[in-house]
Amino acid sequence: MKKVSFKTLFVTSVIILTLLLTLLSGCITITTPEKTTPPPTDTTTPPPEPINPEWTPPSTANQTGELPSIADVVAMVKPSVVAINTEVVSYDFFNRPYTQEGAGSGWIIDEDGIIVTNNHVVEGARTINVTTDNGESYTADINSVATDALNDLAILKIDAENLLALERGDTSTLRVGDWVIAIGNALGQGIRATEGIVSRKGVSLAVDQGQILYDLLETSAAINPGNSGGPLVNLSGEVVGITSAKVAQIGIEGMGYAISIDTAVPIIQELVNKGYVTRPWLGVGLYTVDQIAIRQLSLSIDYGVLLVQVVAGAPADNAGLKKGDVVIGINGEEVRDVYKFTRILHASGIGEPLEIKYWRDNAEHTTTVIPIESPRP
Repeated sequence: MKKVSFKTLFVTSVIILTLLLTLLSGCITITTPEKTTPPPTDTTTPPPEPINPEWTPPSTANQTGELPSIADVVAMVKPSVVAINTEVVSYDFFNRPYTQEGAGSGWIIDEDGIIVTNNHVVEGARTINVTTDNGESYTADINSVATDALNDLAILKIDAENLLALERGDTSTLRVGDWVIAIGNALGQGIRATEGIVSRKGVSLAVDQGQILYDLLETSAAINPGNSGGPLVNLSGEVVGITSAKVAQIGIEGMGYAISIDTAVPIIQELVNKGYVTRPWLGVGLYTVDQIAIRQLSLSIDYGVLLVQVVAGAPADNAGLKKGDVVIGINGEEVRDVYKFTRILHASGIGEPLEIKYWRDNAEHTTTVIPIESPRP
């Protein structure tokens, strides 16, 4: 019989004890006594004084009047709204021509076939087809199209008579919150109507590089591609605006814009009567002063409107203005960009003297310019 030494037994016992403690350690949970929350201390702060012990909530009353009949207004206006479809010749990357189709809207302003729309609807069009509400189709004479790109307006003429023309409204009495209806050839799928309210008045909006529209009506009525040129009408069926633009950005809804009819009518009349719009003209090319101009031309002033062109013999030339001058004021109003310069000029009268404050080199100067009628396009 083999003897087991005491040393071996001792080592074996230590190993077994270690293993046993290791196994038991996974089952051991150490608990701590729960913390007891002390009872709230007694407070002596008095309750607040009542505001009005006699007050009661207002009684419920049905104060909502009869809602307006949008359908009646649409039925009255829709026969005067037309769909406009165009074909424009564009060029691809390799300068190869191809035909591009476009769609917009318009409305009849005269029973003999005079139609109002936006300039951008018909700009550059090779053919313009007009479809009335009853389905009749007409081809507008390209040579008789009168446009004003600055205010995004255009006039078409179709060979038709006894059409139903729309009445003009008055935006001066229009209030924020008033109901309006936009009617047009939305998405090029035929005439449809959307309702909303007037959200703002007198809005200025940059719609393109170097172009800004003034005196716009902002509306919550849904505006979609194809609505351009269509009427925005009040609940009497009167035109208060000409749908022109929509802010299309992610997260932005219900911000459509229409040219105020009060701003549009004088331009429409000139387009119908003369075929173009005359404005005060100085004969200058303009550029808003920025950091690029300041660095390249070493300008001594960091704001204003740079004259990049002065036409020989034009009013600006006759007044002593030169290319490179920086205009900073007109008739006492500070001028910081082309938009302000243009707006002041167009608000002035032909033949009405304008005091121009400008910088040349390192000195400020003043001169008087007398605008003349703008040349015919």
